[in-house]
Amino acid sequence: MKRVYLDNAATTPLLPQVTEAMVQTMQTIFGNPSSTHAFGRSARAVIENARKSIALYMGCATSELVFTSGGTEADNLILKNAVYHLGVDHIITSAIEHHAVLHTVDFLATKGVHVSYVNILPNGTLDYQHLEHLLQKPSTKTLVSLMHVNNEIGTILDLEKVIQLKKDYQALFHSDTVQSVGHFNINLTKIDIDFIAASAHKFHGPKGIGFAFFRKGTAIHPEILGGEQERGTRAGTENIAAIVGMEKALSCCVKNLDSDVAYLKDLKSYFVSQIQKELPNIRFNANSNNLNSSTHTIVNIQFAKDFPMLLFQLDLKGIAVSGGSACQSGSHKGSHVLQSFLEDAAQQNTSVRFSFSKLTNKEEIDHTITILKELNL
Repeated sequence: MKRVYLDNAATTPLLPQVTEAMVQTMQTIFGNPSSTHAFGRSARAVIENARKSIALYMGCATSELVFTSGGTEADNLILKNAVYHLGVDHIITSAIEHHAVLHTVDFLATKGVHVSYVNILPNGTLDYQHLEHLLQKPSTKTLVSLMHVNNEIGTILDLEKVIQLKKDYQALFHSDTVQSVGHFNINLTKIDIDFIAASAHKFHGPKGIGFAFFRKGTAIHPEILGGEQERGTRAGTENIAAIVGMEKALSCCVKNLDSDVAYLKDLKSYFVSQIQKELPNIRFNANSNNLNSSTHTIVNIQFAKDFPMLLFQLDLKGIAVSGGSACQSGSHKGSHVLQSFLEDAAQQNTSVRFSFSKLTNKEEIDHTITILKELNL
């Protein structure tokens, strides 16, 4: 049976170069980076060389990067530092954020932080006028926390607009960039974001490693206590091979960014045109078919009615996707993102996210659409 992987927004396959770099590191570098002998110094050098490279790719200083276990930890570290140590008493976010942000914000609300949610328009984008209104609320210090690329519907935040608003109202700005690092050109020298979060497995690196960016001048206090690793900001012996893998994956993405983006835009356009042709009753959630307003890696499709077993049926046919209706029975709570902007009737229909990587090809697209047709959707 032919297997097709179209769930790259969940995780991406490791690039061969990444696997090779990680294996070589595991075979040759085993010292504890905190040890002062030659083995430890060699391990420390590997970590810091990777940090230098990542900082160069991101347009920031090495001192502004903290290696974490991934995007979730990075979001937690940033949001809690902002509240506990930077005097933030008002967080502005949205209902379509990743749960790494939403659940952390919910927790901080129990500690007395005021939380405001930006309205979501019917096309799945933010109401920027409402954002400005929320920024006018009295506060000692406000943090805006809005993701760059939505992981379910692919909408792209207008960074320039948000940055101008945060300057106008002297707020801080945190963006979960898990879906955009490695896929978009993010130069932190030119983009005035105070904090970002990234995760290697979203750009063909290993799972369990990521980083948080703290703009220079921001003191970082650890959430994980124990040792003095990461310059005292995150305790725990570093995962050297994973750090090397993350650097290698990001280097491959940055080096080939223009050609990869062009390839993926063409691939997404092909998918959109073919599925419209073969399944004319489908709808695209949040204009995810529009390359001008959504990422080149994600398409979210709504079918004409509820197909409760669709993901299972596709899996049996070898097609890996994700999604589901905004409202579903049983243990699945549905998509909080779709619930935030779809009308009630549309929420009853099945929605599926198809997400691509530079390893996806048109033959796989054709095969997937053939399977969808066979299911009589």
